[in-house]
Amino acid sequence: MDVRALVFDVFGTVVDWRSGVASEVARLLGEKVDAEAFADEWRSRYRPSMDRVRRGELPWTPLDALHRASLDDLLGDIGVGEVSEETRTELVLAWHRLPAWPDSVDGLTRLKRRHIIATLSNGNVALLVDMAKHAGLPWDTVLSAELFGHYKRDGEVYDGAVRLLALPPERVLMVAAHVDDLAAARSRGLRTAYVHRPLERGPEAPPPPATDPDADLTVGSLTELADRLGG
Repeated sequence: MDVRALVFDVFGTVVDWRSGVASEVARLLGEKVDAEAFADEWRSRYRPSMDRVRRGELPWTPLDALHRASLDDLLGDIGVGEVSEETRTELVLAWHRLPAWPDSVDGLTRLKRRHIIATLSNGNVALLVDMAKHAGLPWDTVLSAELFGHYKRDGEVYDGAVRLLALPPERVLMVAAHVDDLAAARSRGLRTAYVHRPLERGPEAPPPPATDPDADLTVGSLTELADRLGG
């Protein structure tokens, strides 16, 4: 494919949000909660909170603030008891310290040799920069929904990335582990690559589809993507 830039979904595609958040929950809340179940429930509130922004029920709100509101609601719903402001702040920052999947750094480093590589994430800019520093992710630039005042899957996010990269959409490849993200990118003219991450939601969760037949490429890792694109 004649693509110049690759833009990446991050949560689940490049980093392992579930194990990272669960590890921090276990450290900060101890035996008060089941850490993995807590991480799953917190993540389940991710899309509904963004949908409130999309529908205009909330003004533009960065993801850190949505995570904090969801956290406060979750702690109240499950009756954890007193949790200090300091602990709540540290829990939100867990999303800034997520581990990369084992193939991510090597794959991105190889892809960067021949392509521009950038995030295209719902994470806010500070979150994405912290995450890159923590996990060693070698982005050329950080593109965030925050820059466009819209969350994916709004078309303004994909259009905005293409505009900032100064490329026609067909020369930009959206890389994601989520078929709905890729479908939205295709509707704006981007090329797409599906990354199969069967353990994103843990070993007990229903697995994601093995392929995306509508995508230009389906791969099992970012190193395989580098192989396919000649990186």
